[in-house]
Amino acid sequence: MKVFEQLESEVRSYCRNFTTVFQKARNAKLWDASGKEYTDFFAGAGALNYGHNNPRIKQKLIDYLLDDGVTHSLDMATMAKENFLTRFQELILKPRNLNYKTMFPGPTGTNTVESAMKLARKVTGRTEIVCFTNAFHGMSMGALSATGNGFKRGGAGVYLPYTTFMPYDGYFGRLVNTAAYLEKLLDDPGSGVDTPAAVILETVQGEGGLNVASDAWLRQIEEICRARDILLIVDDVQMGCGRTGTFFSFEEAGIEPDIVCLSKSIGGYGLPMALTLIKPEYDVFNPGEHNGTFRGNNLGFIAAAEALEYWADAKLEKEIAEKADMINGALSKMVNEHREIEAELRGKGFIQGIAFTGEPELASKLCAAAFERGIIMETSGPRDEVAKLMPPLTIEKELLERGLAEVVEAMNSIMSAFKQEEKELQLQS
Repeated sequence: MKVFEQLESEVRSYCRNFTTVFQKARNAKLWDASGKEYTDFFAGAGALNYGHNNPRIKQKLIDYLLDDGVTHSLDMATMAKENFLTRFQELILKPRNLNYKTMFPGPTGTNTVESAMKLARKVTGRTEIVCFTNAFHGMSMGALSATGNGFKRGGAGVYLPYTTFMPYDGYFGRLVNTAAYLEKLLDDPGSGVDTPAAVILETVQGEGGLNVASDAWLRQIEEICRARDILLIVDDVQMGCGRTGTFFSFEEAGIEPDIVCLSKSIGGYGLPMALTLIKPEYDVFNPGEHNGTFRGNNLGFIAAAEALEYWADAKLEKEIAEKADMINGALSKMVNEHREIEAELRGKGFIQGIAFTGEPELASKLCAAAFERGIIMETSGPRDEVAKLMPPLTIEKELLERGLAEVVEAMNSIMSAFKQEEKELQLQS
């Protein structure tokens, strides 16, 4: 690790927790330079829903490269782009009765969020964007202005304007309807809250601590937007492409956002790619009004088109549901067997975890203990209080089961140490 300590910037983060040098990867497994095997319960922060080096997708990429296929094309028309657009329409949008134009805003999640906010302001002529507590939307200035985490916001070094934060669903507990709170403020001329251009939200807040919005809350937010000509933006960068169980995370709620942000696993192979889906009536950017050098990542188009084939039938969705139940069962067991601490289950589908609400530091300890056992998992939440599991959707059931057993053992290990520390403190007092 000396090379990274000496030559790479101090801003590096994940490698500080996963202290080894990785060399190979296949589906939900990684191997380091010494040959040690790891089970990946992190999946590139949600960019590897179809696993590492997916053989179906890899072969398509190899064939394309060997045929001298165009790799970089700005936004020029290519066969690779045409095929992706066609398959996306046929396999994803049409079966869900969704009508969107597809914009390629750049390669990352923050690119699609920036384009969505910019477009909403152009459409409405308004400036403010309503966003929510514990939201995460990206690290560039516009997206960061809608991000709740104080540490990340502080990195901007400047005031982050033109956003209004509101409490997310459940922020004050389940007895407080925060959608009604938003509605009251919007309709009260004395509230100081101006009618915004858009409301932007995640249906499940991944980085914010695996907070899940109820379907009823999401529908109420949509109704509030519709009644006031406010655009609804759903940031599905991390939760899209099947992470919550359905291709779009908002499908179960039955809502239809005006703009949808996709990135991470839409690239299929971990390749940089992002989409901004826009209802046709809001497709008002002039040619070149929002552009970028790397909008035309044709390798991303090739990989993405093949990844979409997983959604040609219901097989993957069914497998996600079955394996999500396995994750939930293991996490429930862990919480129930350690009632001496304040902890609760969070998340949905293939992004679930344990929130250590009483002792936040236990989340990092659990991840460290799991890494020692060959499991890669990370924390989230404003205090890093949530230990989260988000494996590739394609993980084999047997590997998932073995990995979950290792996490259970890691939990037992840190709880044994925690109890011993508590006893020592009692003796000292």
